[in-house]
Amino acid sequence: MKQSESDESLNLVLSRSINTMAWLPLVHRVVRTIQSRNLFHHGQHIVVAISGGPDSVALLSILSHLRSSWALTLSAVHCNYGLRGAESEGDQQFVEAFCQELGVSLHVRRVGLQTEGRRASLQAVARDLRYRVMQEIAEQYGADRIAVGHTANDQAETVVLWMLRGAGLTGLSGMPAFRDHNVIRPLYETTRQEILAYLRKAGLSFREDSSNFKPHYLRNRVRREVIPILTQLVPSSVDALCRLAEICREDDRYLDQQSTALSASAVERESDGGWTIDRVYFLELPVSLQRRCIRDLFRQADDQFRSPSLRTVDRIIRLASKRESGSSLDVKGGHVVVSDRHLQFVSFQARAISPAGQPHGSCQEFLSVPGEILWSGTGQRLQVQQQACGLLCAPLGTGRILVDADQVSQPLMVRNWLPGDRFHPSGMGGQSKKLQDFFMDLKIPIAVRSRIPLVVAPEGILWVVGYRQDERWVSTATTKRCLVFTCEDLA
Repeated sequence: MKQSESDESLNLVLSRSINTMAWLPLVHRVVRTIQSRNLFHHGQHIVVAISGGPDSVALLSILSHLRSSWALTLSAVHCNYGLRGAESEGDQQFVEAFCQELGVSLHVRRVGLQTEGRRASLQAVARDLRYRVMQEIAEQYGADRIAVGHTANDQAETVVLWMLRGAGLTGLSGMPAFRDHNVIRPLYETTRQEILAYLRKAGLSFREDSSNFKPHYLRNRVRREVIPILTQLVPSSVDALCRLAEICREDDRYLDQQSTALSASAVERESDGGWTIDRVYFLELPVSLQRRCIRDLFRQADDQFRSPSLRTVDRIIRLASKRESGSSLDVKGGHVVVSDRHLQFVSFQARAISPAGQPHGSCQEFLSVPGEILWSGTGQRLQVQQQACGLLCAPLGTGRILVDADQVSQPLMVRNWLPGDRFHPSGMGGQSKKLQDFFMDLKIPIAVRSRIPLVVAPEGILWVVGYRQDERWVSTATTKRCLVFTCEDLA
């Protein structure tokens, strides 16, 4: 079927759905939301989160109404955390009876929560576990979408909460109608009052979660104290806050696109999530774009596309602004290192164990100037000293190299290779190459690779000892001071 024919068929189904349920006003709004935001299509499989509360009951009821005419496959998911004793068991029994009445298959998961030693709130932990469970079930049964029952009121509350935290455009964007490629919010443009009216007209009961009334949760206080006051002042407050979120999201998306396009040529990304950005270029950006650039780099490196906090972002910017190189900052997932030319994020994933024989962890030793170390992996002695370059002869063989001392900074380090390492081998015309590919080209056995020492400065790899120097730091006719590295086999 052609796309145009498919769209016409879908529109016919939508129209038929609306006409056959004219007595249910809420269905009109939900169908319009589904159409305008392209949330799902005819014939798809949807996993629906159901807690037993009014929002999730209304959501599953509406999707069940659409099931036949849209040829939908529905699967419901209920998470029982067991935190409210008999009340939690009552929620599960209610959901089981409701799904049986609708003829919708139900997957119940009893999820234990760690209540001690938590850094995140109990609600946040429960939310993360709930999404993880739903994603697992969606993957297991090949579902196309995961539907959750967030309403316009939930969006308004989220915007207020982010305002109280001093958030920027990203926070004020609130919740999107479509996220993570498959999570949808069909009730996104529906108010809580409309939900309750629908349930009354449809004769549907629901459960009330007693934790929603506890004042020590800030969201509960915003819901029960702040939003009613705003609504008294301006009756359309919920709509206005949702409209603010839409405007902020569009602006935020555009600025992110511009930031990514501007910084693309100055950034090198690694497969393990690490990245390097030209420090001079970065510091010339306006602060607003510096923040967006850092946030985007970390989001791209995170498996859940999470951003660091504003405090962490600003600490990284201050680090990059310092005049001295060699400074570093530990952050979640790795650490940030600053050199004369670069700002670099080294991911902890680079130290993961590989079944293919890649190095277990990072073996590293600092090398002072002048100084020497004995590299245990190969039994070699590595030495470095600084000299004037005018009287030095050219590098001899693979055991001696010269590096322009004014092109690199300290501290110097000798370590084994890590997945994602990249350098610019001399003789390749300035082209970069992954160290793993370099080893493969030379047919170096896997068991040998992790023992080969690398001499590394904050700017990058200087020398794959015994094999190749990095071309970027090679001494030239204009070089005044050289670092002379030598390698001696003691065996």
